[in-house]
This record gives sequence, structure tokens and C-alpha cells, in this order.
Amino acid sequence: MTIRFDGRVAIVTGAGNGIGREHALGLAARGAKVVVNDLGGAVNGSGSSSAIAEAVVEQIRAAGGEAIADGADVSSPEQVAAMVALAKDKWGRVDILINNAGILRDRTFSKMELDDYRKVLDVHLNGTVYCTKAVWEIMREQQYGRILFTTSTSGLYGNFGQAAYGVAKAGMLGLMNVLHLEGERHNVRVNMLAPSAVTRMTEELLPKEAVALMKPELITPGVLYLVSENGPSRVILGGAAGSFARIVLNETDAVHFTEDELSPEAVERAFGRICDTGILHTMQNAFEQNRNLVGKAAAAHGLKVPF
Repeated sequence: MTIRFDGRVAIVTGAGNGIGREHALGLAARGAKVVVNDLGGAVNGSGSSSAIAEAVVEQIRAAGGEAIADGADVSSPEQVAAMVALAKDKWGRVDILINNAGILRDRTFSKMELDDYRKVLDVHLNGTVYCTKAVWEIMREQQYGRILFTTSTSGLYGNFGQAAYGVAKAGMLGLMNVLHLEGERHNVRVNMLAPSAVTRMTEELLPKEAVALMKPELITPGVLYLVSENGPSRVILGGAAGSFARIVLNETDAVHFTEDELSPEAVERAFGRICDTGILHTMQNAFEQNRNLVGKAAAAHGLKVPF
């Protein structure tokens, strides 16, 4: 069945360039009404201009779609609230939020200035929280919502010189996991995208040979599925160059020690077994870890698992 967004209202932050722009164009081409948000600043977050968001809106309208431009700074809760109110006043609802806005202020940890650290977190992590908080009650009340966080392998796996960026991107994982549980009964689904594409934020970081392969528009089809009516929830989707993979956080099978056996030396001797990935558990909530860890202890004592 063809995925369409007719009657849906979407907000895409950081939609003036790169990946966000492609998401906005893709949603509009399939029928969504789109708020194209972009502060219009430089890669490091300085400055502002309404021109790039308005250019995307004009492109959408020229193709027969509906869109409005918005220049809210996502690190400002007040500006975010005004952006969401704009969408609600114009179209009566908000169905889709794609948190894509971001900046780069890369430094090694030893050279990183705390002001830069705070600014990166304000835009990436706090901005995602502010935008999501602003649409949360709307989506709960209408019993429908699709939210996407833009994470990064720099946070999930690590990348030299990106401590602040990595913290911000990894922090989204905890937010997604909680909101998936809290939004489930209200038909609000929350996912994460870990993209890799040649954009103005990454063009200096990626090899020239990758430019032809890693086009931003090759990621958007996966995003449109994630925010569609039949999309999943609590999925981390890696995407680059037309390839997609699910990223999963797993836990190895627990190794139990009796109180008489337990010591740092015993843990050292068993560390190979503790790290054995032959059996992996994918947890659905925080208490499931207790089933793995405490469950081994309960079984050793002949008791029923208390969780």
C-alpha cells in the first residue's frame, strides 16, 4: 500500500538544508502540510536568516503542496511553543514531528569549552525535548502522533573530537525509550534515525569519494516509513546511501555468583563468559534487566523471579 500523509500536519526542524530539507520535501510530496523550521544560522549555530526555510516552502508550493516557514530557535522553549501554536492555529493539529535541527562545535575533550558544550546540548538534546514537549499533549489528545529524533553514531558508538555532540545524541536514546512506553496507549510512536549523508555539517568530515553515494535524499524514504501510520515505535534506524539497518541495544546472558564465590577476582575470571554474545537479550523496559540479573539469583536459590 502506498504511504501517504494526506490530512497530516508535520513539523520538521532544521529543514532549510540537507537531510531536513529532504524530509520536508518528501512529506509534502505525499500530501502532508509541513512547517519548515530553520533558524537559518551557520553550522556552528551563529546568525540567523529566514531565507532558506522560505526557499523550501516556495519549492513545496510550486509543486502543489502546502507549507509555511518558521524561524524558531529550537533551544528556546518560548519560540518552540509559538511554532507549534502556528501550526495548530493554521491546520488544527500536529501529527508528525521530525527533530532534525543541529549544530557542530567539534573539539577534543581537552580543548572543549563548556559554553560550546552547553550550546550543542541546547540545540540537539534540549531542542528535541522542547519540541517534543510542545506537541506531546496535542498528540495524546488526538490519539495520534509520530515523533522522530535524529541521533548519531557519534553518540551511539563514539567519534573522536565529538564529546558534546556524542552526549547530546546518546541522550536521545533514554528519551525515546521512556516516551515509547508513555505514548503507547495514546498511539504516539517515537523512533530514532542515525543518518550519514553529505551535508554542510559533514562535508568536511567525509571522504570525497563518498559524495556521490551519500546523498541526503537517499535517507528520507526510511524516515517516511518511520513516521507513517503503520510505522513502528522504539526503533533506531541507521541510514546511509540507500542502505538501512536497525541498531539494537542488547544485554548478554547474566552470569551468577553465590555470595561465597563473589569477589573481584571471580568477576575477572568469568569476564569472558560475562561478555559472551552467544545469547543476547533485547530489553523492553528497565525491569527486564532485573529478570536477567536477579532472575539468575532467584533460580540459584530455587525462588520465583520477583519481577
